[in-house]
Amino acid sequence: MIMATNEIKLRDAREDDLEAILDIYNDVIINTTAVYSEKPHTLQMRTQWYHERVTNNFPVYVAEAEGKIAGFSSFGHFRAWPCYRYTVEVSVYVEQSSRGKGISKILTRALIERANAMNIHAIIAGISADNEISIKLHQSFGFKEVANFKEVGYKFGRWLDLKFFELLIDNNPGPIF
Repeated sequence: MIMATNEIKLRDAREDDLEAILDIYNDVIINTTAVYSEKPHTLQMRTQWYHERVTNNFPVYVAEAEGKIAGFSSFGHFRAWPCYRYTVEVSVYVEQSSRGKGISKILTRALIERANAMNIHAIIAGISADNEISIKLHQSFGFKEVANFKEVGYKFGRWLDLKFFELLIDNNPGPIF
């Protein structure tokens, strides 16, 4: 997939994008509650993540702005069991200096379109309850809050609540034989 606006180019990620993706992800780990992890990831971890996505025909998109990777998005299995195969969980991350420019909307819209094309029925987003920007982003696409887990994460010396949002797509997989 390649899509472009006046300033943002959306495309499928390549393996040579993984260092930039890693930099964005590690900044999110270190400085925000968007990822419930405390230790930065390695390039080997990001490479394994990328290959798992690609092997399962899941998208990994990057948004380029001014010639650099400004954000990335993907989705993957919500749960590993077979009956969850029509449900995915999304991830959208934007580089700190590129936030507020509509990049997350472009990345999220592409994921929804791809999920629809793949006959996915439910898209899940797990969002820290203190991340109002991400909550509003997902709500703008029709995601509805379906769960609020109290104090399930602990980061930066405080308990964190995790909210789950869901978007249902009117897809029907039909009978399975």
